[in-house]
Amino acid sequence: PARPVERSSTSVRGEPDVLVMTATPIPRTLALTLYGDLDISVLDEMPPGRTPIVTRRVSDERSTDVWDFVGKQVKVGHQAYVVYPVIEENEETELKAAIKMYKELSNRIFPELRVGLLHGRLDPDLKETVMRLFQKGELDILVSTTVIEVGVDVANATIMVIEHAERFGLAQLHQLRGRIGRGAAKSYCILMTGGKISEEGERRLDAMVRTNDGFKIAELDLELRGPGEFFGTRQAGLPNFRVANIIRDRQLLEAAKREAAAVLAGPNSEVSQEEISRALVYMRTRWQKTYGLVEVG
Repeated sequence: PARPVERSSTSVRGEPDVLVMTATPIPRTLALTLYGDLDISVLDEMPPGRTPIVTRRVSDERSTDVWDFVGKQVKVGHQAYVVYPVIEENEETELKAAIKMYKELSNRIFPELRVGLLHGRLDPDLKETVMRLFQKGELDILVSTTVIEVGVDVANATIMVIEHAERFGLAQLHQLRGRIGRGAAKSYCILMTGGKISEEGERRLDAMVRTNDGFKIAELDLELRGPGEFFGTRQAGLPNFRVANIIRDRQLLEAAKREAAAVLAGPNSEVSQEEISRALVYMRTRWQKTYGLVEVG
């Protein structure tokens, strides 16, 4: 959906009916906090004809087995994505890079297959050409960075290999995985890892292997990254609450929402107008820099 700053320029002009839509799963606790004044509908079913994606975690020491599997899948008519975290190698890290691995995959590992390269530094026309070739089935394997994480729909692409998967965020991994499994054929997401992995990284990878449920992924991502600012534009990190925790205190949050709805419902509320005014003054003072966004929603 549009961010609050963008919505403000339209909603303040009148009293329009507004339908806010997003393809991103929003955790219930966060939805209650951010969109508590809206009626929320959740579509949590897979589209008809889709098959759940099989996700496996593999050490990069077994890369030969991975490439053998990719080759077999491509040779029976499917297509594959291979994703890297960086475009070019960097002396400060040991990360494999898209450009170098494109040469390795196309020249040595899959010389008989049609391999393409896509990343953010390519000329826009060239990017469009490469993507069109892949969509038409004229490329077997697409080596890419995260530029493919949204807006790409190729039903015949059934394999995704993500190298250095431990370097990606959980939401990003889930978005990338969503590029496959868009047809009836069984799809496979292979998370290749190498080197030391943090405890948080282990939790991200385990979650990806354990579930395809975007809402469960979103709940864990919220726990790991934090929700950011509720009355601002920062979309990650700890909120500026002194005590409350929206994950731990979900029941309290739901009770507070019910109380707030009762106050706004009308004159029968047990809360006096003076108390409501004091609460509004506190909110304007506490979040004075971003309070204008509250009125946008």
